[in-house]
Formats: sequence, structure tokens, C-alpha cells
Amino acid sequence: MSQPAFDFDLVVLGGGSGGLAGAFRAAGHGARVALLEPGELGGTCVNVGCVPKKAMWLAAGLAGDVAVAAQLGFDVPDTPALDWPTLVAARQRYIHGIHDSYRRRLDEAGIVLVPSRGQLVDAHTVACEDGNRLRGRHLLLATGSRPRRLDVPGAGLAGVSDDFFALHAPPGHVALVGGGYIAVELAGVLQALGCRVDVLARGERLLGQSDAELVERLQEDYRQQGIGLHLGRELAAIEGGPGALRLRDHAGEVSGTYAHVILAVGREPNTSGIGLERAGVELDRKGHVVVDAFQRSSVPHIAAVGDVAGRAMLTPVAISAARRAMDRVFGGRDDARLDYDDVPTVVFSHPPLAAVGLTEAQARERHGDAAVHVYRSLFRPMRQALVDRPRHSLFKLVCVGDERRVAGIHLLGEGADEILQGFAVALKRGITLDDLHDTVAIHPTSAEEVVLMR
Repeated sequence: MSQPAFDFDLVVLGGGSGGLAGAFRAAGHGARVALLEPGELGGTCVNVGCVPKKAMWLAAGLAGDVAVAAQLGFDVPDTPALDWPTLVAARQRYIHGIHDSYRRRLDEAGIVLVPSRGQLVDAHTVACEDGNRLRGRHLLLATGSRPRRLDVPGAGLAGVSDDFFALHAPPGHVALVGGGYIAVELAGVLQALGCRVDVLARGERLLGQSDAELVERLQEDYRQQGIGLHLGRELAAIEGGPGALRLRDHAGEVSGTYAHVILAVGREPNTSGIGLERAGVELDRKGHVVVDAFQRSSVPHIAAVGDVAGRAMLTPVAISAARRAMDRVFGGRDDARLDYDDVPTVVFSHPPLAAVGLTEAQARERHGDAAVHVYRSLFRPMRQALVDRPRHSLFKLVCVGDERRVAGIHLLGEGADEILQGFAVALKRGITLDDLHDTVAIHPTSAEEVVLMR
């Protein structure tokens, strides 16, 4: 018996950043699109990731601004108090506005929003939770990821990064387990907002993928801020009870008592239980969908983007990959694909760490020591100097070859998150050190240090 006609040109599983971007782009090309999302639109980024994280980071920055203002003569209380519920309400109001915007745009684009989890029945058919089935000529997998939990005794006593955004009061003394960007970001926010923070990391340093020299400087900044860094210690167990938790490492050392423990030890793809095996979609050993350079899975009409594909797990990457995939499928651009080289990133630490291109270690491994030229600028931003604080910024260029082509830009300091974007474009276009030197500096700024390094 013949299969019924396709209900849609595209069925999207997941209403996060990648799924929404793919749905909008496909609809813009005239495709009939259905999008399945059982939770809030926007996925991790909007609801328990970049957006609420940035809101808390901004608030933490304001706490530092208040202290600076007092030193510059403004009449502020000696101990200004933060009303945590007011901050959370403002954050959530902003997020609800994003939800409303998405719903409006979906309606305007003619995209059918199905508030349901989807399971693949076969390579073209998706079953909804109410029993309805949708057949799509093409499928887009964008179901995202979830925080990973550790398989150690007492792990259930700890929260994960998602739980941070459910807090409606300062959490007191907090232990963060992990040394990646999530742990680093939460540590800085919590400490700035008046909490006591310790970080327990298995590695000998934080941020193992970032340039080691900048990370060393950031670690020193964190220690000066009062954050306890316990590096080279692997968690073996969590002991105690609610509000009085202790950490035991593999060496048998036991920590002090914490009100909360938050696990920030990576993320796992949401690929289990959605019927991928029935469609013949291949997964790697970590559960990510195996895709080619064009985001195609082992089933050519099923694409995957974002965290489920497991490469450069960043919101802008998911968006860019989804748009290019839909340009290829529905827009007639057979060569459309995302270039994953030189993706700029920012860790919203205090201060932020921004980077694009190769670290010094990566450049030396790829090009050899003789071909690598490193330039640094260690300076104190004007705001820090005005109040005679010791915090310095460290900017670094990694160049290769006789022409000194800029292969890496690494910025740690105030404004680094905003400075990097334009320089990332320049690096992508192949600028050299001479090109930077030919650019007139904007003074006085931190950004001018990038074009003045020699």
C-alpha cells in the first residue's frame, strides 16, 4: 500500500535556537513547516542558558560598578543590598518577551507550532504525544542537550546549571564542580552578587580549551575576588544533607560545608528516546548525531544542528548551521554550509575572556615554534586605574609565518566581549600584524591595545 502524501516539506524536532532558525529560514524559502517543542520556545539558550546567564552577569557587573562609583565620590551605601526576587522578575519578564516574539513570528511565517515531544516512527514520520502523526519530506533534528550528572555517591544531592536559574534567593555558600565555561561563569556571577564560592575541578587549570596564559591570569583574578579554586581534584562523593553538603575527592579529602552544590561537568545530547534508530540515524559513541559538512545525517533528508550534532556547541553556531542547511535544502544553494574554523567565543567570566582562532599552543603544534610570533599587552584599564585597583587586562595576538598573519586573538579584560566581534571578522579575512599597525588607534580605549601590540 502506498504511503500518504507528505504533510509538510519540513518537520523540525526542537524549538530552541537551531530549530527556530531552521524553521524560519525554510518558511522564508516557501516551505511548509511544522515545529515540535514540548517546552518553552528558545530552548536552553533563552530559558536556562545564555540569556538568563547574561542578565545575571550584567547584574553582577553592576555590583562592581557600585563599588567603583563609591570610590569616585558618589554617595552610595557602604553595603548596597540586592533584592534577588526583583532581579529574577526583571530577567524573567525579558525572557517572556522573547517567547511572545517567537510565537508571533511563527504565526506570521505560517509555521505550525505543535506543543509536543516528537518521536520518529520512520525516516519521514514523526509521532506526537497525542497520537497524531506528521509526515515530512525533510526532517531537522534540533533537540539540544541537557546538563550531565556524575555517577558518584550522593550526586542526587547536587543541582545542575539549570537549577541555578530557579533560585529566588541568594544561595549562600556554593560549590561548583567542573572547570569549564559554565562553572567559571557561575562562579563569577555568584561571588559578585555576594555569595561565597568554591570551584572543584578535575583538571590542573580552568578552561582547558582556552589560551593557558590568559586562563592563568583569570585564575589569579578569581582568587583575588575571593573565589576558592581547588584544581586537580576529582569528585568522588557528595555527603551530608540539604543545606549542609560536603565534597569528598578521590584522595579522600573532605571539603567544608556548602548550602548548595552545582554540577557543571558538561552536557549530553537529547538523542535518546526519540526513535532515531527506527529511522536509521547514526550516532557516535557519545550519542551525538553523526553529520557531514552540510549537517546531513546518515539519512540524507534528515539534518541535525546544534548540540545534538556535537560540534562547537554554541547558540550562534546552531543558528548559522541551521540557516545554511535550509538554504541548501530549500533555497537552491547546493554549496551552503557553515565554516567551523575560527568561530569567536566569549566566556562571561569576571572579567570576560574572548577568543577567536588558534591558541599559542595550537599554533605551535600546527605550524612549529619557529613560525609562531606572540605579542602581548598587559595593562590596567582606566576605570581600574582611577580607583587604584590591581586588576589588569591581558590581550594577546598569535601570528604565524613571515607575513605575521594573525591566527589567534585572545582578550581577557573589561569590554573583551564587545571588542572581539569586529576583530573576528578581520581575522577571518586573513589580516596581518602590519594591517593592525596600519589602523589608527581609538584612544583612550582597551580596544586600541589590539592595534598597538609590537
